[in-house]
Amino acid sequence: MTNHYKSGFTLVEVILALALTTLLLGLLSSGVFIVTGDWNRNADVLDESLDEALAVLQIERALHGAFPHSYTNMETLSRQLFFSGESDYLGWVSTVSAQRTPGLTAWELFNVENEGVYLTLVPAFSDDPSLRLQEAKPMLIFPDYQIEFSYLYEELDENRLWSEEWEAEELLSLPLAVYVRLEPYDEDEEVLEVLARVRNNLHRSIQATTAGQRAL
Repeated sequence: MTNHYKSGFTLVEVILALALTTLLLGLLSSGVFIVTGDWNRNADVLDESLDEALAVLQIERALHGAFPHSYTNMETLSRQLFFSGESDYLGWVSTVSAQRTPGLTAWELFNVENEGVYLTLVPAFSDDPSLRLQEAKPMLIFPDYQIEFSYLYEELDENRLWSEEWEAEELLSLPLAVYVRLEPYDEDEEVLEVLARVRNNLHRSIQATTAGQRAL
């Protein structure tokens, strides 16, 4: 007759098994936490990149759709065009609206030192939108960036040159194209650029001043 002995786990073995299980679960939990953190950080970077890309695309579309918006100067009673461009500021009217509202929209892009690039949007209506732009609250769309503009025009000899400013009130036309450079304060960040041809730079009844263009 054969005797079979059944031996159970000792207390030490049970404690050791529980300790190993706890350690394994802890490692798995830490791994999941690290992966989740990396995923969230990558997602935040991706969202930021997408936001910047969408903003650049909107600006490009708005410049392509720049419109020779005219209004009556109440002092001189003459018709003038709204497009005011400097090296670090641009205000214009576009057929494109970032908010998808009907009608023409007045856009304004400008720098604020040590903050970034701001955008202001207001309805253009049929008058001078300058006052509405001054009263509206701007949005910070490119934090820690600075913006630079250049404006393409054509001389009488058909040479095309770039200027650092453009006043449609004097020149009575819009530039042929606008170059936008968004440069980050952080040298490790990417420089963003836009080169937009203005499809409709002449007003149907207001004639451009070639003398003004020669003076640029």
